[in-house]
Amino acid sequence: MQSSLFDLLALSPPGWGGPMLWALLASLQIAVGAFALGLILGVFGATAKIYGGPVARDTLDLYTTIVRAVPELVLILILYYGGTISLNVALEALGYAPIDINGLAAGIIVLGFVQGAYATEIIRGAILAVPHGELEAARSFGMTSTTVFRKIIAPAMLPHALPGLSNLWLMATKDTALLAVVGFQELTLQTRQAAGSTKAYFTFFIVAGAMYLTITLVSGILFSLAEKRTRHGIRSAGARR
Repeated sequence: MQSSLFDLLALSPPGWGGPMLWALLASLQIAVGAFALGLILGVFGATAKIYGGPVARDTLDLYTTIVRAVPELVLILILYYGGTISLNVALEALGYAPIDINGLAAGIIVLGFVQGAYATEIIRGAILAVPHGELEAARSFGMTSTTVFRKIIAPAMLPHALPGLSNLWLMATKDTALLAVVGFQELTLQTRQAAGSTKAYFTFFIVAGAMYLTITLVSGILFSLAEKRTRHGIRSAGARR
């Protein structure tokens, strides 16, 4: 039984250990890319909701409401298939040949779009938690909006944003499993294929669960260290003042 388990999880064929590790790497690539894209959308979305005009605020309210209300699986199906079809229709209308979108890029864009809605609200709340007096003091010294954000808002909001961003990162890693429905070769789909081929369903899904758990534990430690460091930096800055 033990040797059979080693055979199933061997890194070289006929074992499935190698393919599962590659699938885990693909899942992490998508999660990192989607999380980064979500952060970018979140920063722009949050600043626009706070400092933008009514049109920008209403548009972003609609975006965040829809994304948070509709299940991620439904959004992935709509964005993946609807986005691909719309893009190719537009290309054909312009006289270009349709294209086949890379699965990795499509996964990052789709999940990043979903992540952006949550990141917008997390970062907006963190920015609003920054004491208004610090912003007024920075502006009184003639700092530009970009400088104020880089030197005052960003460092001060990080401790407030990190807990939410930590949860958002874990959501990104788990949401990669939903891409199996569109045929992307990530960890969950690879696990299903390995289990279906060998009939060792319990073994492979336990291994996949252990992989996701490892990512969660390591991520929790790293985010906890980052949160402690940012809070320590703020206390040190306050003591110097």
